[in-house]
Formats: sequence, structure tokens, C-alpha cells
Amino acid sequence: MHSSNQVTAIVLAGGMARRMGGVDKGWMELNGKPLIRHVLDIVKPQVGHCLINANRSMDAYGTLGMPVVCDLEGDFQGPLMGIATGLFHAQTDWVLFVPCDSPYLPNELVSRMLDKAVAEGAEIAVAHDGKRLQPVVSLIKRDLLQSLQATLAEGERKIDRWYAMHNMIEVDFSDHPDAFINVNRRDDLAELQQMPKLLGFAAWSGTGKTTLLKQLIPMLKEQGVRVGVIKHAHHKFDVDHPGKDSYELRKAGADQMLISSGKRWALMVEEDQGDRPSLTHMLSRMDHSLLDLVLVEGFKQEAFPKIELHRTILKREVMHGEDENIIAFASDEPIEMQREIPALDLNDPEAILSFIQDYLAGPELTPNLCWRKPYYE
Repeated sequence: MHSSNQVTAIVLAGGMARRMGGVDKGWMELNGKPLIRHVLDIVKPQVGHCLINANRSMDAYGTLGMPVVCDLEGDFQGPLMGIATGLFHAQTDWVLFVPCDSPYLPNELVSRMLDKAVAEGAEIAVAHDGKRLQPVVSLIKRDLLQSLQATLAEGERKIDRWYAMHNMIEVDFSDHPDAFINVNRRDDLAELQQMPKLLGFAAWSGTGKTTLLKQLIPMLKEQGVRVGVIKHAHHKFDVDHPGKDSYELRKAGADQMLISSGKRWALMVEEDQGDRPSLTHMLSRMDHSLLDLVLVEGFKQEAFPKIELHRTILKREVMHGEDENIIAFASDEPIEMQREIPALDLNDPEAILSFIQDYLAGPELTPNLCWRKPYYE
């Protein structure tokens, strides 16, 4: 495992977005939050440094709290120029490039790409979603800058042709098939907007997450809310039992086992996701057309809106001071807050229900929308 401090991330937001009518895609909103903020929330924790490559809306990008760099040469010359710009400004050996319009990138994107690139002695690592290469999701050695500038000077603007000049490898992300969805047309954004809202419950063991969910779900159903739940269980959990036909068939080697009746059906999939299963991957397995809200128990390291639950008797540290994605704090006793977010009573499910109803009715309630702290003092 190699250190993320070796990597600078460059979010590419310098295109003209011709297929979107020339709008600045980074500031188009998905579930009440700009696309670029979705990307930053995922990528920034994975790297040592982060920059934005943009050619317009400079003041707006400047409010995001990190350096903003324009293309080395103007006139919107495409992503290869953006890559050259990133290599020029980065100070680390490795530079990660991601587009500003891919809101569901994997949380282990950097570690997997860096580990494979170093292991294979590659100069360029490019993500592959299992069906196609994702050329603008790449990890590149900074010392390739001179080669790229020479290539640009010759008039070349095709990424794949420059990649082919160097030792490039593909990094398999077929276990995250939906992680590289991007917004190229307005229809793409409209389709993503139809996804159910996510709301997590972040808490230490013993706080009462499941107890609260058992109270909230019937209350939400009474309000007509279609609810799904994703729970992060322990490593060796099983929903089937020895002796059952479905169990025996799965243990015989079936990679997927679907069992159904007139009342319900269940699909059991044998899939190694390592120590940290992907919430995006799990969410993609649900039928979004039948859901308004997905409640998530666990996955507290992932970047999505959460309510922190706190029980004072456990004497555990609070999380909302460090996790900007926590949008409310529910405690069994009043305590000093580490930042200004709604405070709720853990023992008052009606109050928590009211907060969730407001969350469903309005835009995504995230403090990142008003975060204005400068990156450099």
C-alpha cells in the first residue's frame, strides 16, 4: 500500500461542454449539490493535494477552498491540455486526473490505481469499468510533462495517442460498473436526479442505530415514503442456512442464487469486495424506480449525507467535527456541538422524522454548499 501523499488530484473542469449547450458542468446541481462538490467529496480525502483546472467561473471555483489553475494555453483545447496543466502545477510524483462531472467515483480509486501502477512499473494508469476504458480517469507520472508539451506543440489533441507513446496499464474497476457515470447531456443529469435520496446513520456500536430505524421505517411508510435500507454487516454474515436448498446450491459453486415466492424474492451474490464494500455498488443493485429514500446503516467513511447518533453513556468521541457530510446530530443528552448543524433528540423519533421529511422535500442539506474556508491562509 502506497501513501496518498504521493498524489495530487486535478479535477478537470475546463471544457466547453458543447453537448450541454456550453453551460459550466461543474456547477450543474445533482440532488441540490454542484457536480464538482460531489467529485471533491470523494477524491479529496484520497490524496495529499487537490487542484481544480478551470477556464471560466474562476471566482466560483475559488470558493471551493483549493487552488484553481487555467490551461497553459487558451481557447479550450481539450482534456489533454488540462492534463498538461495539471502536470505543470503538481508537486508530487504522481498526478490523478478526474472529470468534474463524475459524481460516483470509487472511494478506493487512488489506492488501487497507485498500487497497480507502482507494482507494474507503469507511467500511466487508466481506469477501466469492465466494458470500456475511462481515459480521463487516469494516474500519470509528473515527469511526463515534457513529453506531453512536445506532443501538444505538434498539434496532437487525442489522449489515447499520447497514452500509447508510454507504458500505460489498465486498472480494472469492473466491480464498480456505475462508478464512472458522467454527465454529457441534460438527459444524463435528469436520469441521475431520479435516484432516491441517500441518508445514513453514523454511530458507534451500541448507540441504537437499528432500534431507531425500526421506529422510523413504519413512520415513513405511513407518510407514503418508499424506503430501502442498506446495512453494512460483519465480514462473514449469511442470510441462508445449511440444509436449505438455496444454501446448498450456492455452496456448490453458484455465483448468483435467486430464490423467489409469490410474496418476495432474494438474490444472493458471491462477490469479493475486499475489506470495504462499495456503497455505490450496493446502491446500483436496488430498483431506484420503486424508492424515494434509501437509509444506510454503516458506511460511515463514505461521502453522502448522514445523521450522527450519539449516546453519552458510551463515552465515544463525536464525528461531525471531522465529517462534513454529517448534516444533523442526534444525542440522548445535550452536548457541546463542534459545528453548527441541526441538533436532534435521539429519544424523539418524531423530531427525527420531521427532519427527514424536510430533507426529502428540499435540496440535499449539506454544509459543503456554504463551505468558504480558504485553502491557503
